[in-house]
Amino acid sequence: MLVSENIDLYRYEIHSLVKAFYPEEEVRVVVEGDPHAQKARMEMGDPSLFVQMSADAITLTFAGKEPVSVCHGGPGEEEFKGPFNVKSRQCKDALKSCLYTNLCAHTGKTLPWGDLIGIRPTKIAMTKMESGATKEDAVSFMENIHRVSPQKAQLAADIAVREKKILSGIHYDSGYSLYIGIPFCPTTCLYCSFPSNAIGLWKERVDDYLTALEKEMAAMAPIFRDKVLDTVYFGGGTPTTLDPMQLDRVITAAKRYFPNADLQEFTVEAGRPDSITKDKLEVLRANGVTRISVNPQSMRQETLDLIGRLHSVQDVRDAFHTARCCGFDNINMDIILGLPGENIDDVRYTVGEVEKLGPDSLTVHSLAIKRASRMQKWIQEHGMEEIHNTDDMMQVAAQGAERMGMKPYYLYRQKNMSGNFENVGYAKPGRFGIYNILIMEEKQSILALGAGSISKIVMPCEQNGVPGTRIERCDNAKDVATYIDHIDEMIGRKRALFA
Repeated sequence: MLVSENIDLYRYEIHSLVKAFYPEEEVRVVVEGDPHAQKARMEMGDPSLFVQMSADAITLTFAGKEPVSVCHGGPGEEEFKGPFNVKSRQCKDALKSCLYTNLCAHTGKTLPWGDLIGIRPTKIAMTKMESGATKEDAVSFMENIHRVSPQKAQLAADIAVREKKILSGIHYDSGYSLYIGIPFCPTTCLYCSFPSNAIGLWKERVDDYLTALEKEMAAMAPIFRDKVLDTVYFGGGTPTTLDPMQLDRVITAAKRYFPNADLQEFTVEAGRPDSITKDKLEVLRANGVTRISVNPQSMRQETLDLIGRLHSVQDVRDAFHTARCCGFDNINMDIILGLPGENIDDVRYTVGEVEKLGPDSLTVHSLAIKRASRMQKWIQEHGMEEIHNTDDMMQVAAQGAERMGMKPYYLYRQKNMSGNFENVGYAKPGRFGIYNILIMEEKQSILALGAGSISKIVMPCEQNGVPGTRIERCDNAKDVATYIDHIDEMIGRKRALFA
């Protein structure tokens, strides 16, 4: 589907909303007069939608339909009369409102998250309530201004309230969280776009990687010496692809360089059952790791084989029981809804098998179809009709979590999610993943080390006399060899960010 706009103001927003209504189609947004526009027309035909932004109005024209013009800022913002051809928050909101309303009318369907395209919808509810609004006001705002469904608006507000309570003991100004990336996996899953590398191909250079990682730790440690470390998260990749000695080496180094007397949570994303052994779990336990994940994604063997996970369903059960025997009392499990070929009965089966194990938290993901994943090629060969997620599937997972005594405590969204739904973390009381909330709500600085990691610094600022915060980021190279060879450059940029 080709979309044409007269000026390049909000190409990302237009693409995201149109793609949400037409997930099975290739969507391209071009600017009239741009050299790429003519090429796109030759490849895709005439545009299906024209977006015209002028000082006075936004005009949408669907192919074969009469133009529709909007000259105010949308529900609740009628005071905004333009200009509609200059970047501003009000202009962006007006465009999204106009586009969403008319796409609903044109397609005959609505989206569960309305015109929201960001990954952190709970921040909207959180911000409203921090400004003095009630939870009911926040729900109403999301429903009326952003067309979010009543169920999703209520979910976002409930989670925002829960997040605020969970984070009440976090040291926002005087503290930080630490992320350490281990970018290796047993294999790369069909749906994955994270910076991970098959451990078999990198076995000879893993120690070189750990040496570079320790160098980065040593360089950054002095800057954070007087800060409170609230949470530590080892992610990736799959940290447990390291052997026991390597695991002990990297965790010991992190504890040496970053004092952790006030640590509230220490998570290691064990993840893949085919990387978990008793020896590795004992290393984690001896080093004070408090929370781990054992992630099946599905308990259907045919699905595991299809998505490229080398473990069996029984391996999931064995890894979980071994972790319990090693003393872990905070174990998370991940499942993914919308995996190829799965229907609601498959989801019901997976949730039931997870219930039998009795994890302490459950993260329910909606499949996100990433451009950098092998899933794209699979879809080209098999079609989108093999991939679907429904509200009923989401409800099966939510009801299973409730039966296990869990409440939803964090939520985020991604581009191109199956069914345009969300990822939700559920947990039993006291078993929440604190770092998960912090990375989503962006209220605390995060020092991120290792290939593919992104550090964030949260700084106070003032806009139009209103106190707030701004966030600056610094990313490390995703490629492992580049990270090793250019570690000094990345240390320099990170020092400049946090100094």
